[in-house]
Amino acid sequence: MNDERYVPAAGIESLTRFYDLGVRLTMRERRWRPRLIQRILDEEPRVVVDVGCGTGTLTIPLAEETGARVVGVDGDRKILDHAQRKSGAARVEWHEGLADELPLGDAEADVVVSSLVFHHLPRRVKRAALAEAHRVLRPGGLLLVADWGPPHGPGMRAAFFALQCLDGFENTEDNRRGLLPRLIEEAGFEPPERTQRLRTVVGTFEVLASRPARQ
Repeated sequence: MNDERYVPAAGIESLTRFYDLGVRLTMRERRWRPRLIQRILDEEPRVVVDVGCGTGTLTIPLAEETGARVVGVDGDRKILDHAQRKSGAARVEWHEGLADELPLGDAEADVVVSSLVFHHLPRRVKRAALAEAHRVLRPGGLLLVADWGPPHGPGMRAAFFALQCLDGFENTEDNRRGLLPRLIEEAGFEPPERTQRLRTVVGTFEVLASRPARQ
């Protein structure tokens, strides 16, 4: 897909096959992913959308554990093919698409979750993706954005600089400056709560939770 809104999960298409391994080795995945899943389970959702679902590492467990309709959306046909070969993939409704064009109607989703996607997006696409999440969420629904936050400490700044060299400085600068909470709020959400924050090999990772603001 030749679209400036889309970047492969690992930043470079040739690295995609190493993506799951890379996340396991660098991201302390066992620390944050189960807590993210539990946060979604607490909502008792009927419809969950995983935006930028990648290899389905979050999507498939969500479908297995929630019993909900789980929709996985990603712009990479190859990575979706990889996800669909995994055990449990048949429980997921897979769609090839982009974060700013979700295949759901207005107010159809109970939860929209996105992990390690927003740092790939230019700011205008971040805004469009958040507006789209707001559109598909029901009143009182939950948005969860799990991605890089501002580095805390010199070590994390150096680590994140290395990641920026791979993923691009322009797209990742909003994360480095800690602007995601402001962008979420500007899209019509309540001020987000930071529910997790931890140091990883490649920077400071955080989970932001918010709901559509009441009109």
